[in-house]
Amino acid sequence: METRKVQVTGGSTYTVSLPKTWATENDVSSGTTVEIYSEEDTLLVTPQSDETHQEGTLDVSSLEDEQLIRAVMTMYVGGFDVITLEAGRITTDQRRAIRSAIQGLIGVEIVEEGSDRVVVQDLLDSSELSIVNSVTRMRLIAASMLGDAVTALVENDDDVARDVIERDDDVDRLWLVVSRIFRATLRSPRAAEELGVHREDCFDYHSSARQLERIADHAVKIAQLALKLEEIPEDVADALLDLHADVADVIEKSMDALFAEEADQANDLGHDALESVLEIDEHTRHIDDLLRELDPIQAQSLGLILDSLSRSADYGGNVAETALQKAAPRP
Repeated sequence: METRKVQVTGGSTYTVSLPKTWATENDVSSGTTVEIYSEEDTLLVTPQSDETHQEGTLDVSSLEDEQLIRAVMTMYVGGFDVITLEAGRITTDQRRAIRSAIQGLIGVEIVEEGSDRVVVQDLLDSSELSIVNSVTRMRLIAASMLGDAVTALVENDDDVARDVIERDDDVDRLWLVVSRIFRATLRSPRAAEELGVHREDCFDYHSSARQLERIADHAVKIAQLALKLEEIPEDVADALLDLHADVADVIEKSMDALFAEEADQANDLGHDALESVLEIDEHTRHIDDLLRELDPIQAQSLGLILDSLSRSADYGGNVAETALQKAAPRP
């Protein structure tokens, strides 16, 4: 850390010198324009950049299948708008993996393709992206997936179960968008300013989106088990429906707390949600007793479903804790 004394020039202008080492490393010299961002009692200074697109190049010669898919997604989340994938020769399998990767991303398309390179680009205007809207959309999809997964189970409806599994792709795409936006705010104060959301709030939204992504994953797990199970006993079905209603209430209260504009409302909803999680633990133990009377194979599958519902409530509780932290006074 370095310190500087503030000076007054011209009788009304406050000035402070920049550390020479920092200026040299960032090509700042006399006449250079810097950007200054104000965040409450903090000023952030950064060199002005004329770059509108971040471009990156990746050698994919040794990457195939899932490794290549993850590499493309990682560069997307990392903030690259144009990604050039190069190799001595791009194989058919590699092209297939690249297409699979961009299908999992919102607004990304192949814009150039040759024997030794493939260029993909994010065609969305960054100003159109909203972390709040993305998390809200994740909330709606994840909650509906969980409800439909339980419905598919108790009604033995394979079509609904398959639909739940397909919708997981939508949640995953939105999760990557939220991660991309969040990382952008960490790199650049300009991104946070354009977004119109405090960087601490971005962290809270990102953390909560992760919980929603996990809830969606458990909805898929329930749906997959529902495809394998036949009809389940009526008392167990009713108990699982009741449990889901309680879990859905926890998630709803937690998300309402996260988006609450008033701290008092956020605190009330957050604490209510956390108290409900404790009640769900008791509810879960009751259903566990019912499963002991069933066929071992059926009981095992239903036990996994019970665990997924319980974990979904815990994830809702995590969102509630995040909401309480978001509502707390800041130093």
